[in-house]
Amino acid sequence: MPDPNGFLRYNRRLPARRPVPVRISDWREVYPPAGEELVREQATRCMDCGIPFCHDGCPLGNRIPDWNDLVRTGSWDAAVDSLHATNNFPEFTGRLCPAPCEAACVLGIGGGAPVTIKQVEVEIADAAVARGGLDPHPAAAPTGRSVAVVGSGPAGLAAAQQLARAGHAVTVYERDDAIGGLLRYGIPDFKLEKQHIDRRIAQLAAEGVRFRTGVNVGVDVTAEQLREAHDAVLLACGALQGRDTPETPGRELRGVHQAMTHLVAANRVVAAAGGGRPALAVLPDGTPIDAAGKHVVIIGGGDTAADCLGVAHRQGAAGVHQLDLYPEPPHSRDAGRDPWPTWPWILRNYPAHEEGGDRVFAAAVQEFVDDGTGQVKSVRIAEVTVEKRDGRRIVTPLPGSERELPADLVLLAIGFEGTERQPLLEQFGVARNARGAIDARPDWQTDADGVFVAGDMHRGASLIVWAIAEGRAAAAAIHAYLGGVGELPAPVDPARQPLAAR
Repeated sequence: MPDPNGFLRYNRRLPARRPVPVRISDWREVYPPAGEELVREQATRCMDCGIPFCHDGCPLGNRIPDWNDLVRTGSWDAAVDSLHATNNFPEFTGRLCPAPCEAACVLGIGGGAPVTIKQVEVEIADAAVARGGLDPHPAAAPTGRSVAVVGSGPAGLAAAQQLARAGHAVTVYERDDAIGGLLRYGIPDFKLEKQHIDRRIAQLAAEGVRFRTGVNVGVDVTAEQLREAHDAVLLACGALQGRDTPETPGRELRGVHQAMTHLVAANRVVAAAGGGRPALAVLPDGTPIDAAGKHVVIIGGGDTAADCLGVAHRQGAAGVHQLDLYPEPPHSRDAGRDPWPTWPWILRNYPAHEEGGDRVFAAAVQEFVDDGTGQVKSVRIAEVTVEKRDGRRIVTPLPGSERELPADLVLLAIGFEGTERQPLLEQFGVARNARGAIDARPDWQTDADGVFVAGDMHRGASLIVWAIAEGRAAAAAIHAYLGGVGELPAPVDPARQPLAAR
């Protein structure tokens, strides 16, 4: 039985972040370990509700009340098993997921403080490593069937692990030089140190998964070759086509870049330094893209923009402005707009925001201003109003509100337009839909028989929990397609959507 008074005895608490002056001098994670006493205290706040709405908030179907109570009673090994029963990579989700499960926690009704589900999760995951490592679970016997997984982000890796444990021979193809997808080069180390990825790769390799890096499917290996070598193919290439603003005057100027270009360059520098190699943050053509000593303007208000903000601080930017098209959100849930237990529109302050920089809401760039040499020197912005008409977003500048911000480096973090246009799509005979994603049948197959799709490539840019859930579900479908014995867990179907008010 849970402690029925736990939420009354303990307030919601998180571990203190590392001090700002310390953490911006390195690339280590912002949060230190919470400590067993704090974690057990916070797990005790979970009431094990009769109807645990946190299950509906999480597409993985994590058994949150179960492992909360196991932590409360000190049963850490059992908590580790319960957590891994539904989530292949809880150390990733515990660090990166914005926690829709917490938004759906019953303790959050009426403005209450939900259980620190995400923090308990990451502590259980780290305890698994501390208490003996991540043991591999290889299949008892091979099935003789082979699967190619194209893309090594969380969806591809989750599917690969599920299929390998079912006895199939799995090969993961990654066009980059290291496994991990966006986890590797898209997420800064201050959110996810790469040792966590390396541990999982070692576990998957011990379970029989083969990894081939530096292989661009559709270029280095054709789709036909891949289909000849494998019995099924899973496409899990992500949604990396960044949204742009080509109509804005001055977009062609030097110093105006997609945000992901900057993040990848910065992550490569950190990775090189960790390997004892000197490196500079540069574009593929060698052009520098470092924020050191520069006035930086970040356009966008989401996770990617916050990542760019944290990177700019650590690179030594002279100053940073972050622009958000929309007005400042409320600090607490508006029940009329986003009733519990749906995901609320509220002001989200990331650790990077307490490190510096200025946030400007309800503002849009009118022009990137040339310094006379083809280099951006500033951005001209205006206050705006945003409204929806017939499903379209109408942005209206307010007359007389224009002003300029200094800008030597401008980063576009305004979202993604789906999966990239690439040769493998045509070769496999699949096409992007109107959202830039790849449609899936109810059994996760694309329009090409034997070719499946999962993760952001199917859903569009989304949360890591959705990527892992879709990877697990697609693996179950592939297992059935290959005639595998028994069933693998399938937490979602291709039509599943996040919890929302109708």
